[in-house]
Amino acid sequence: MDKKILIDKPAGMTSFGVVARVRRVLSERLAAETGEKRKIKVGHTGTLDPFATGLLILLSGKLTKQSDQFLKMDKVYLAELRLGATSTTGDPEGVITATQGAAAVSRAEVEAVLQQFVGKVKQTPPIYSAIKVGGRRAYDLARRGEVPELPEREIEIFSIKLVEYAYPRLEIRVHCSSGTYIRTLAEDIGKKLGCGAYLTALRREKVGDYSVADAAELRDIGNIVV
Repeated sequence: MDKKILIDKPAGMTSFGVVARVRRVLSERLAAETGEKRKIKVGHTGTLDPFATGLLILLSGKLTKQSDQFLKMDKVYLAELRLGATSTTGDPEGVITATQGAAAVSRAEVEAVLQQFVGKVKQTPPIYSAIKVGGRRAYDLARRGEVPELPEREIEIFSIKLVEYAYPRLEIRVHCSSGTYIRTLAEDIGKKLGCGAYLTALRREKVGDYSVADAAELRDIGNIVV
């Protein structure tokens, strides 16, 4: 049961929920084929937020030891932003606040700002993230009302392409290095534009050379895991 499994994660489900589902299917398949009853080891190679969709690469058995090499791969995301408002979490799961005095921004202004983020840039991870601060997850501290201090890190944006724009909705495709937070990128774009912004939808299309086009939907996992 040493497998590499590409899943197109649905919205509204955690990455750990996907892992649990796949583990159950693999374990049941093993029991049916060999009579052996044990849980198959399954791990992810980088999570997606519950509201996000797209490519989730899972490894099972001995292949779980290779997860680090996938974590370091660059990613491609299709991201939808809403301009003219901000979110406490940088995404649709937070408290949304309209930006006072925000006005429509021209397409030319948007394109000019997007290009300012191409290259190696400094980024501060969001406080609602899984990064550990003093041995505790940043999001746990944030939910308790604390504001954890997270150091800036250098990330690289290889390209940002404007896919569609009709204020306040902006859709972009981002090719970036590992460690990039698209929620933070959305907020930073909003700050540069002077109107605020937050992420409303996110889809991971690629991890390295692996594409979501080759992934199976979770509902079909029983058919593709053999």
